[in-house]
Amino acid sequence: MKSLNTIRRRLISLVIFRGLLEDPAVQALRRMLEARCSGTEDDFVEACAAFESVLFGRGCDNWTDYLYEIVMENENVCVRQHDPETFSPLLRAHMEHELQFLNELSRLTLEDFIQGAEYSDPDVYHESWNVSHRDIAADYAARLREVGSKGYGVFARYHMFTVENGQLVPVKHPDPQQLEELPGYEQERQKVIANTQALLDGKPANNVLLYGDAGTGKSSAIKAIANRFADQGLRLVEVKKNQLYQIPDLMDSLAANPLKFILFIDDLSFTSNDDNFAALKAILEGSVGGRAQNIAVYATSNRRHLIKETLTDRTGDDIHESDTRQELMSLSARFGLTITFASPDRDRYLYIVGQLAKQYGLDMEERELNVRSEAFAIRMGGRSARVAKQFVELCKAGVQD
Repeated sequence: MKSLNTIRRRLISLVIFRGLLEDPAVQALRRMLEARCSGTEDDFVEACAAFESVLFGRGCDNWTDYLYEIVMENENVCVRQHDPETFSPLLRAHMEHELQFLNELSRLTLEDFIQGAEYSDPDVYHESWNVSHRDIAADYAARLREVGSKGYGVFARYHMFTVENGQLVPVKHPDPQQLEELPGYEQERQKVIANTQALLDGKPANNVLLYGDAGTGKSSAIKAIANRFADQGLRLVEVKKNQLYQIPDLMDSLAANPLKFILFIDDLSFTSNDDNFAALKAILEGSVGGRAQNIAVYATSNRRHLIKETLTDRTGDDIHESDTRQELMSLSARFGLTITFASPDRDRYLYIVGQLAKQYGLDMEERELNVRSEAFAIRMGGRSARVAKQFVELCKAGVQD
């Protein structure tokens, strides 16, 4: 084991993995090294306690495992290039040198710190945090080869995001919706799945518009697809209509990412004078550099033409009224794939109810289930997949009788 002072200096001299110095546990370890090398015993005791507090507070008592995870998720110049064949000799040397050091750092124990010191009071120094012998250097090389599906940085830990002030914010508890839980619209969803697979395979993929009646599972389908393909490198970014003007800059940064992205816009519609209309057109058409090949827009709407028109719009004083109307209707045409989710007829509705009843383990005779679910749909104003799910959930909870 090298001297603690050498370890301290190597830690603060990180180049490729310099972002690790911002991690709270690494910062606490750095303070512990500084206290051990040039501070008093009290300084070291306090720093040691602070390090363990941070480590344990993150649900981990193994320092090797903790450092391993943050190294694998670290965003740096090497992982952004994600192809080791493109690394310069100097970059590669820096990376390999630092990874070997991080291996050593990950195996530091309390005994390594207090060895040779004048202080070793057993009432003060309890059992050490755990360590193991994971090979960070070897695993990181493998991770670089998988970055297209695993991601890096925040994209390695989360697969759904929202947008705040033009920045991505991870969804820590995403909707766990699965495709198998959405009976009744398999044929419609298959087209979206095929388009998503093309995006993941690097083939030409279309922007997708899912339109149709409320409660037919349009939004749920997109979330379920994002869950299905998350481990293949798909990430979903939900965008509100009033955030569309923030998206071009965000798309530029995502275009350089090896992962694939769905920009998800839910319940999309515009008025004829809506400023967000032009923003969405720009997103769908791409910049002067062309549309990013790793990004597709998936939108849902209850309207086929997206623009709310009135009779006044059609009989107004616009000299080139037909041109204006064509401009408004052209937005839908910019979605290369448009899929209709229509309200279910009786047979499809009862099929959905029956499948959901099996999923929920609802014990009810089929005829009774059909009669009661139909009556429930009438009271709710019509059939839909949402109504079917509400009925089954209420029955399972004992509320609907």
